[in-house]
Amino acid sequence: MQPYEMTLTAAADAIRQRRLSPVELVDSVLARIERVEPRLGAFVTVTAQRARRAAREAEREIAAGHHRGPLHGIPMGLKDLIDVAGEATTASSAVRAGHLAGADSTVHARLAAAGAVLTGKTHTHEFAYGLTTPQTRNAWHPSRVAGGSSGGSAVAVAAGAATFALGTDTGGSIRVPAALNGVVGLKPTYGLVPRHGVTSLSWSLDHVGPLTRRVRDAALVLAVLAGPDPRDPASLPGAYSTGPAQWAEAKSESEPDLTGVRVGVPRTYYFDRVDPEVEAAVRRAIGRLEELGAVTTEVDIPMTRYIQATQWGLMVPEATAYHERTLRAVPDLYQADVRVLLEAGELMPAGDYLRAQRARTLMRREWSRMLADVDVVAAPAVPVTAVPAGQETVTWADGTVESVSDAYVRLSAPANITGVPALSLPVGHDRAGMPIGMQLLGRPLGEAVVLRVGDAYERSQPVRTPVSPVDATAQAAPAA
Repeated sequence: MQPYEMTLTAAADAIRQRRLSPVELVDSVLARIERVEPRLGAFVTVTAQRARRAAREAEREIAAGHHRGPLHGIPMGLKDLIDVAGEATTASSAVRAGHLAGADSTVHARLAAAGAVLTGKTHTHEFAYGLTTPQTRNAWHPSRVAGGSSGGSAVAVAAGAATFALGTDTGGSIRVPAALNGVVGLKPTYGLVPRHGVTSLSWSLDHVGPLTRRVRDAALVLAVLAGPDPRDPASLPGAYSTGPAQWAEAKSESEPDLTGVRVGVPRTYYFDRVDPEVEAAVRRAIGRLEELGAVTTEVDIPMTRYIQATQWGLMVPEATAYHERTLRAVPDLYQADVRVLLEAGELMPAGDYLRAQRARTLMRREWSRMLADVDVVAAPAVPVTAVPAGQETVTWADGTVESVSDAYVRLSAPANITGVPALSLPVGHDRAGMPIGMQLLGRPLGEAVVLRVGDAYERSQPVRTPVSPVDATAQAAPAA
């Protein structure tokens, strides 16, 4: 196994035991980026010199006995909404041409303090306002969409071009690309991870979280990211429990056991208009949770008829408010799909926004009641695997035609509206070889339970291919 193929947990253990140096790991990842990036387009910019300097510094510190923890010397990618002092934050948009961040975002400052090494900024759908990230190609088949808006981060992790990455999630933008590229994506509880220094799409729906190759890796990253920051008005007070990190660092020699864990299986909404192969894979995974001791019970998802209207009723006007000045000053610099959405937001009445806020309050209350009876809810992460690039709609068996973006956001939006933690993890592939993701949703601040269930499932399965077979699909890559 090459260093770039290692999971975060394995690489951290090898670095701690001095079996692998940060320089070797970073050099391996940078070489991988050079090899696959022309085919995938995951990065806006690669910070190779910066990464090599940081890796040498990490190597010196560790040799001197100053090991900062499991992220020390680990290469990462950051979605290009996240400020890094002295580096560009373009949001993958011409609107931000020439922009340099004057200071670190909170999340980058925390990762840097933990010793993580930035290898580059990853592509997003322009200003995170979309679900496909058209600049980037799927890590399993370059003719398919990467998913979005954190498509670059998911593809980088899946292809071995980053050991872990950060994304943002406003309607599913961590979990959708995670599912479509066969990696793990965690959207934490709203307010758990500070967003200071992160370009906003919709302030009341935005989350920051990790994309990794294993569930335990996500727990290690979350432990560094989480905690209050007074510069983010939504930041939750108090310290985040270090339990998940301690659990993730512990040796997992015992058999996975979910005895007594209550898993809710939706009988409404989440399995409606879902590809049969996706449904079959997720239901098999739920069956495996039962075999591990979990008790399943059917649950009704509340207020489903209001989900789409509430998501769009919140996101559209908030995004338009954020972009108000530049939309009027340089409208032609926006991509057409994003510009249309921003202009539509100017036409929404204040009453619609207030009704969406009221619906969100009611939805949170009803979800709290539902989650009182189960520990997690298990459901598909997306209703269909990665579609071919350029495909605009999905036609379901009942004749319903749905836009690709609406299809991808439909199953992920409830966790953004309610703010509950949600984890996407791989549970198989369809007949075309494209990854399928299952979503685990928990109670607010219930990350430890969600991660435990995901880890138990993952450890009960055969070890997955370390990175996507992008080399094998090189011949299928379209022209850049």
